[in-house]
Amino acid sequence: MNFPLVQRILGLLLMVFSVTMLPPMFVSWLYNDGNWDAFLDGALLIFFIGGLIFFPVRRARGELKIRDGFMIVCAFWIGLGLAGCVPLLIADLPVMGFSDAVFESVSGLTTTGATVLVGLDTLPHSILYYRQQLQWLGGMGIIVLAVAILPLLGVGGMQLYRAEFPGPVKDTKLTPRITQTARALWVIYLILTVACAVAYRLAGMEWFDAIGHSFSTVAIGGFSTHDTSIAWFDSTAVEMVCIAFMFLAGINFSLHFVAWQRIRPLRLEHRPSGLPRLRRRSRGQVSATEAARGYLLDPEFRAYATVLGGLFLIVTVALKLQDVYPTWQEALTKGLFQVVSIGTTTGFATADFADWPRAVPVLLILASFIGGCAGSTGGGIKVIRWVLIYKQGVREMSRLLHPAAEIPVRLGTRGVPPRVVEAVWGFFSTYVVVFGALMAVLMFFGLDQVTAFSAIAATLNNLGPGLGDVAQNYAGIGDMSKWVCVTAMVLGRLEIFTLLVLFTSDFWRQ
Repeated sequence: MNFPLVQRILGLLLMVFSVTMLPPMFVSWLYNDGNWDAFLDGALLIFFIGGLIFFPVRRARGELKIRDGFMIVCAFWIGLGLAGCVPLLIADLPVMGFSDAVFESVSGLTTTGATVLVGLDTLPHSILYYRQQLQWLGGMGIIVLAVAILPLLGVGGMQLYRAEFPGPVKDTKLTPRITQTARALWVIYLILTVACAVAYRLAGMEWFDAIGHSFSTVAIGGFSTHDTSIAWFDSTAVEMVCIAFMFLAGINFSLHFVAWQRIRPLRLEHRPSGLPRLRRRSRGQVSATEAARGYLLDPEFRAYATVLGGLFLIVTVALKLQDVYPTWQEALTKGLFQVVSIGTTTGFATADFADWPRAVPVLLILASFIGGCAGSTGGGIKVIRWVLIYKQGVREMSRLLHPAAEIPVRLGTRGVPPRVVEAVWGFFSTYVVVFGALMAVLMFFGLDQVTAFSAIAATLNNLGPGLGDVAQNYAGIGDMSKWVCVTAMVLGRLEIFTLLVLFTSDFWRQ
């Protein structure tokens, strides 16, 4: 393993991360909340530590191997998670211990959205902004990790991400280089964020809330600037904007890239005669309608929309039949919002779903195990893996009737290699074992079954809110339980194998 090169990249990342302290420092000046020095001191400290790591090996060069990739990815999330807690520790308000500060920082960067803070409405604007910014930066890191890096490492079936559309826009890849791919994804991510902020503002939010919530919406994070989350605004327009962008952020960003790259709207051009004509598309361009068909032809997107749609119908009918809401309209809006929020693992709320009757809260928590699409900012096991597990189950039933038949697992018109199916089953089984082990540890530390189950489900799936004692926040659980949840957040965000492989003897064997 090329340790000097890994050290060089980690030091460089920390120095770059220190620059992200400048926007919240500006917010502190703008609102005169007195916290600007906490971010300045944090920036200087993080830059200094990054420099100590970087400069001794600044001339290190070489080709990155697969092991180096795993080490860099893990060091990236763990290192930035620890660095992100520095301003929270230094600030006068809120008063946070080390465990709480790390929990909040890791929750933000992994876009989990679980919080130990209470009284958000009274916190300084700079702290509120910083939390939202952590999620936005973490969300972009997830996209680049999932689409540009993990496929190269072959982690747990993530090589299945769809970099092209089937059908009318087939044979269109993202870009040939990781740097180009990352740059293209940044542009898409930024466009979605700006569009979301403007939509929130038009729906009635103030600019501060609109920008902050656009960060956490597109990142599928769930942090809010208010204790009651999106419910604080009491606006159907705000809720509809939030639903739309949560749904978009839960889609594979490769699909967004290919669709937007290929769309060139027809425009009117004026000829010398003065009569307008439609400008012809250049070769390879498609209309917006054809690009939309590209989404519908993607098997993962169809499954994603079907799961959310079916869950929406079940939850809405249950809420109305059990008289949780007096009208169908209210049941529809509350049900739709919670389904999309929890199904995409965002974690925003317009109602206290933990108090909904019977099986509805548990059903929503179970939906977070599905999560968003591969290559999105969503958490969970990912839709594509569940699609393959379902298809594998159907194939096994067919084999019972036709034992001698060769029945491939297909995604659309393509056969899936057996190695990929094995990787998905390996990931799923490991996910279940890790979930059970972490849940048992939380129960050992004194949490009841409902709280322990939902806390691990919410953190391992990067959801945020849970049931029982963690329905509102995680402030009431002990420090040891918080560290278990921090471990679950990192494991869930790094697709489990990426971190666990570091603890195998093969990884360290020369």
